[in-house]
Amino acid sequence: MPDTTAGNDAEEKSAFSHPVVDPDSTAAYGDHPDQVIDFYASRRAAGPGGPAPVVAVLHGGAWRDAYDRRHLSPFAAFLARRGFAVASVEYRRGGSGGTAGRWPDTFDDVAAALDALPALVRAHLPGADPDRTVVTGHSAGGHLALWAAARHLLPDGAPWRTDRPVPLRGVVALAPIADLALAARLDVCADAVRQLLGAEEEFAERQPFADPALLLPTGIATTLVQGRADPVVPAAVAESYADAAARAGEVVGVTLLEDVGHYAVIDPAADACAVVAEEIAQLAW
Repeated sequence: MPDTTAGNDAEEKSAFSHPVVDPDSTAAYGDHPDQVIDFYASRRAAGPGGPAPVVAVLHGGAWRDAYDRRHLSPFAAFLARRGFAVASVEYRRGGSGGTAGRWPDTFDDVAAALDALPALVRAHLPGADPDRTVVTGHSAGGHLALWAAARHLLPDGAPWRTDRPVPLRGVVALAPIADLALAARLDVCADAVRQLLGAEEEFAERQPFADPALLLPTGIATTLVQGRADPVVPAAVAESYADAAARAGEVVGVTLLEDVGHYAVIDPAADACAVVAEEIAQLAW
């Protein structure tokens, strides 16, 4: 098997080399400092379907506090230049010790942000169409995007459960941690999944509430974009989710990109990022 580390390191360096792009506005969806959404207005005139569709962006970083939405701001600005109105969601992550995620706070925040989004879009992105929203996310954010689209399938009594599917045009998950059980076995992101859910008994108790691979079929158009050479979240994780969807009677699109690692899909300088924008457009317009 070829060594993909050097190429992925170069991708990471490029993706993180872009300066932070300030949003046009920011709004809170809760009282915690991390409960905010950055808004980027579309930089193009109305497209073929009328007002700009909305792309809700969930950043990655293994649900760890060291990574926030700012590293994805060049990607958000790139999507705005492609004609989308963009809402970049922040959420509570792991503590300062480097642990991954907070239970249940991370899930509380993503659910609250998506529930608040239509009204916030109307206030902060005039001319955008909140009824035409696509959710995208990278890595851990890809997990959260898939989870957000499956809340109507959560077990009874789950605080985030909805009575019907959330009103989305689709989900485009980028190198997502889409199957938590497999990702835990593969030790994806240095034990991040077990830090998010807990070990042994906690993992078993929480997995039905958190694992997108167990929350199928969603009934919402879903595409996964994955680099074949990704050493951080291997392609097997996305493929496992797609297989689970097929067993549940749902077709999930999987776009596998040759010679692409983990970071090119969010790098405006990379060809892979243009592929991502096109996948979003296919669902949004």
